[in-house]
Amino acid sequence: MKLRGTLGGLNLLIEPGDTGPSVLEGLSARTDLLSSNVTVELQGDADPEAIEVALTAIRAAGGTPGRVRAPRVSVPTPPPAPEPPTPAPARTEIVPHTLRAGFRGEFPGSVIVLGDVNPGAELLAGGDVIVVGALRGLAHAGLGGRADAIVWARPIASTQIRIGDAVARAPEGSSLSNMRHRDDQPVPEIARLQDGVIHIDVQK
Repeated sequence: MKLRGTLGGLNLLIEPGDTGPSVLEGLSARTDLLSSNVTVELQGDADPEAIEVALTAIRAAGGTPGRVRAPRVSVPTPPPAPEPPTPAPARTEIVPHTLRAGFRGEFPGSVIVLGDVNPGAELLAGGDVIVVGALRGLAHAGLGGRADAIVWARPIASTQIRIGDAVARAPEGSSLSNMRHRDDQPVPEIARLQDGVIHIDVQK
């Protein structure tokens, strides 16, 4: 794990050898540095537990995961049907491709999609929903009432997203994006729950 300051905030590199406990130990003494925009960069086959620990530490310090950079990795595609809950701690799942219409996935922890989420696809996560591409399908973060979960995408172009027990719907015929986006210059956006209302902000 490496921390590096940038003009836009902080860069956190999670390496293949990092684990949840080692990331927690490394960040516990640097919480003051996490209270800003933090770019999370994954190197190789990063441990999903290490990713989840890093995202939790950033939120706990009052920071924002402004961007997630992940390599193309070969991991099994999660099954479309939800699996029975287990007592084991929820881990972050990585989906290495675009999700097309008809896909429905439920994840006990956070989920990172290395592609787009097309209209007609559904993502339900107990933790955060992070989409490296455009989010045009339905996303539900914080499934089960977790209010501190986030939705992050480039951009959030859905007609509906949910965080915890709150719902944000776009007017008929439009999307939730705050601004128009050119296809060749996607703008990252983050959705958070504040006072029971979902707010979507453009990341700079």
